[in-house]
Amino acid sequence: MAGLIKRDDIDEVRARTDIKSVVEGYVSLRSAGVGSYKGLCPFHDERTPSFHVRPQVGSFHCFGCGESGDVISFIQKMDHTTFTETVELLAAKLGYELRYEDGGHGPSKQEVGRRQRLLDAHKIAEEYFRYQLGSPEASIARQFLTGRGFDQAAAEQFGVGYAPQGWDHLLKHLRSKGFADEELGHTGMFSEGQRGIYDRFRGRLIWPIRDLTGATIGFGARKLHDDDKGPKYLNTPETQLYKKSQVLYGVDLAKREITKHRQLIVVEGYTDVMACHLSGIGTAVATCGTAFGADHIKIARRLLQDDGTGGEVVFTFDGDEAGQKAALRAFEEDQRFIAQTYVAVEPSGADPCDLRQQRGPEAVRELIDAKRPLFEFAIKVGLKRYDLDTVEGRVQALRASAPIVAEIRDAAMRPAYTRELAGWLGLDMDDVNRAVAAAGKRARSGGDRTRGQRDRGSQQTGQASSYAGKAGYDDGAGPGAEPAFELPDPRDPVTRMERESLEVVLQQPAMLTPEQWQAFYEARFLAPAHAAIHAAIRAAGASGATPSRWVEAVRQEVPEPLRSLVSELAVRPLPAHSDEALARYCRDIMNRLFELQITHLKAERIGQLQRMDPAADPEAFQRINRELMELELRRRSLRDD
Repeated sequence: MAGLIKRDDIDEVRARTDIKSVVEGYVSLRSAGVGSYKGLCPFHDERTPSFHVRPQVGSFHCFGCGESGDVISFIQKMDHTTFTETVELLAAKLGYELRYEDGGHGPSKQEVGRRQRLLDAHKIAEEYFRYQLGSPEASIARQFLTGRGFDQAAAEQFGVGYAPQGWDHLLKHLRSKGFADEELGHTGMFSEGQRGIYDRFRGRLIWPIRDLTGATIGFGARKLHDDDKGPKYLNTPETQLYKKSQVLYGVDLAKREITKHRQLIVVEGYTDVMACHLSGIGTAVATCGTAFGADHIKIARRLLQDDGTGGEVVFTFDGDEAGQKAALRAFEEDQRFIAQTYVAVEPSGADPCDLRQQRGPEAVRELIDAKRPLFEFAIKVGLKRYDLDTVEGRVQALRASAPIVAEIRDAAMRPAYTRELAGWLGLDMDDVNRAVAAAGKRARSGGDRTRGQRDRGSQQTGQASSYAGKAGYDDGAGPGAEPAFELPDPRDPVTRMERESLEVVLQQPAMLTPEQWQAFYEARFLAPAHAAIHAAIRAAGASGATPSRWVEAVRQEVPEPLRSLVSELAVRPLPAHSDEALARYCRDIMNRLFELQITHLKAERIGQLQRMDPAADPEAFQRINRELMELELRRRSLRDD
């Protein structure tokens, strides 16, 4: 079973990973001084770059929105992966085999290697399919796309391709790239026959299905030719990479918009996802040949940051009976969300792709804007099962609907829908009120389903926090949380000098001599935030560590409210444009810090002299005078340095 990754291995993966190359997969960076880079922040909208990366210390910080951290937290924030998933992903890219605590284990080196080979095969296959879309044979595929309002740019945006007719075109291509039939048999892209494996997708339009990180893990294929006896849509079967209950088509393109707007739109097909995105609804995803279930909800909640502070999930279904059944299946999972859930059904039965094609992008946006609460939809569909013209039918409908109203999460909406239900049923308001209250009481006595789901969510969060705590990450404040620190005034010359010295120590620890380290440890910092970071630096005690490990060690030692400040200090550009100038700047800053400390000590000694009677203790009087002379000599030597 999997356990916690050993701390040494986490540190090793962090140290070996180049944060600049990782960030450049998402952000264009340009030089911002010696060893510093900056670009537009990926976490908030801005026109002037305020997002800084310092590879030497392995940290990033945005001076606009305050997001900060190391390469692990950057990937977590961008790809919405868990801490463990992120470390395992980085380790796999490095070819580094992780060790786990308490006898646990993760994927072996051989398993990691096999997985990477599968990913490589899918990447090459996607490139092959996309190239084939431009071939003469693929004219039928291009006509299909054009007929649904998708041009070449749209096809390229979503990576759409074409699998040529024939039994072994892709097979031969992948063989030529060095893949053996044995490993290709595990990709799901091939079927098994008496004579060996052959192409699974033939003469079909192809959509790549990607995971949260953007890696292609499977394909969806639509029938184009009349002589194709297969199903209309054919997906990759279950493989090591592809688990259909855990896959959402389009999530790689939608994840940032979902997080930004805290909205998730669930549509039914690949072309519906394309239509939504091209209509300005970049939060749309689709399931891949299966109903929206518990594993999909885990992904959705992670993207939505579903913590009770907002967010919405909108399901779109056809207006026919199958669409209604799908909506009701979604409602069965509704209580797993804390976010509000809605349903958007076009009365004519048109899906988003049809709407965009027939009436333009505005019609798609209007469909989403006309969403209704999912519980309202479930109530109204349920009412159709009863004969409301009879007393018996109305009573049965009330019994079926009251529990749904009782479980409405928004307490302010519950009375309103109680009144609505009374109107729909034509029953007395008091009778409906009593039925809803009784249903709520039964739910609570039997274990409130809503509360139970939230408790399970809290347990999952707690487990994640426990892991994060051991790995040096905190998910947020809780009972006993550290008090907030007031940030120092940047206009004050003393606190500014303190901040600059901390920047030097965090960014360039190797430039300090042992004597300077000792003097730094003995220094006093006046600003409480700076004093806390100074104490964390002393506790980390790793002046000889690599810069990335050094900064992370300090970040782990400070109280949670100051971790962002540590990242900020670690990436703020130092005013030097050459190695020589950088060395001179660091020396000057540390000398200024030490000179200030000497000034403090001299003031204390002079105060002692003023309070002393020289005749009462001549030896102490002379000792303090000697100390003052030594301090003055040290101060002058710093100025002459």
